[in-house]
Amino acid sequence: MNLNKINTVYFIGIGGIGMSNLVRYLHLIGKKVLGYDKTETPLTDALQSEGIFVRYTIDLNWVLQQNFDKDTTLIVFTPAVKQEEHKELDYFITNGFQVIKRSKLLGLVTKDTICLAVAGTHGKTTTSTLLGHILKDANVPATSFLGGISENYHTNLIVGGATYSVVEADEYDRSFLNLNPDYACITATDADHLDIYSDASDFEKTFKEFAALVSQKVIVRKGLHLKGQTFGIEEDSDYQAKNIRVINGAFVFDVKTPTAAIENVTLNMPGRHNVLNAMAALALADSIGVDLEKISNAIESFKGVERRFSYRIKSENKVLIDDYAHHPTELNALYNAVRELYPDEKLTIVFQPHTFTRTRDFFEGFKRSLAQFDEIYLLPIYAAREHPLDGITSENLANEIQKINSNAHFINNDLAIETIKKNNNKIILMVGAGNIGEMVTEVVNELTNIK
Repeated sequence: MNLNKINTVYFIGIGGIGMSNLVRYLHLIGKKVLGYDKTETPLTDALQSEGIFVRYTIDLNWVLQQNFDKDTTLIVFTPAVKQEEHKELDYFITNGFQVIKRSKLLGLVTKDTICLAVAGTHGKTTTSTLLGHILKDANVPATSFLGGISENYHTNLIVGGATYSVVEADEYDRSFLNLNPDYACITATDADHLDIYSDASDFEKTFKEFAALVSQKVIVRKGLHLKGQTFGIEEDSDYQAKNIRVINGAFVFDVKTPTAAIENVTLNMPGRHNVLNAMAALALADSIGVDLEKISNAIESFKGVERRFSYRIKSENKVLIDDYAHHPTELNALYNAVRELYPDEKLTIVFQPHTFTRTRDFFEGFKRSLAQFDEIYLLPIYAAREHPLDGITSENLANEIQKINSNAHFINNDLAIETIKKNNNKIILMVGAGNIGEMVTEVVNELTNIK
């Protein structure tokens, strides 16, 4: 497909975090961009403020009235939208329009660049956003397509040139197999998305298929069953962080690369898992020749990603942390990071499980990881693209956690704000990958208005 011949791009699922960076990019280069999403969100509001038309009703009559030209119109849909469940998508497919998934478009947009891809079950967004920041800060001509909103740039698209691209290589729906990566890092291969993959072995096998697509260099976390240069912390690896210490609330560490070393790299983010993310970004930037001193300076100035350990309140009496964690491994990393900062405080977590299949597949893992917190409130499962599964509910998960920690409770969404207001613990965490992030703003307003 030749994108130069496309004048109009219609996105189905335009407000998705992974879709909207492509929406912004195509709008920026002069395409007519518009689309549909199920609900209005801050992200769709932002797109509309940038001059992009967004609609929220499935209406085949409206589509017919647009007289879209099949030869110059491209239809892009997210895998969260299922065929035969969306009349507009079905119409475009049945009537011979050019219809592709988001991952295919990302591959098309970046195929003529030197593509740096960040893959892995955990850490993709933080690592790719930090890498995008490093390249921007070092004046490398790169455009970064991110799965989160950068705190430095307040967008999920960092525009800096067309020689290089930075992309998140998403394993869901095997999307990353549509990319053409020149360099790639793989941060983790913990099983996930078992609604797509048959088992953990199938999951890992697909990462090997992705690694085989990389034309120049693969960099993997030390200990993964994948070939490539390695990165790690306090262990023998090609890119190694060592002498890690905490100074004034920041991680400071020394770095050894295959050819050089640098001391006192400073990362202003909590959690040792973020030191690993920083090492992955450093390794990719070093691989394309970015000066180590410039990389170190950019790491120090990196502000993070929205909803990745984002402080929404940080006062003497109350701390509210907003985080995207939605897998047991991520919840463990979050717990360890918060406990490291607040060793003597009781920790309250309000958690919204994301999808029925993930809750089912990692039920025991969620039970153990959540039970570590002092007080646990579970919101109803956020369905996303799925239909309910018998017996898989937040109520049942809360009941199981109570066998380990009696302070586990199920609450409906409409009780969340009042429950948080009444909670006496200093540290409150609002966690999950669904719409809990939109609830946080309301909670912040309520808590800051308490006299």
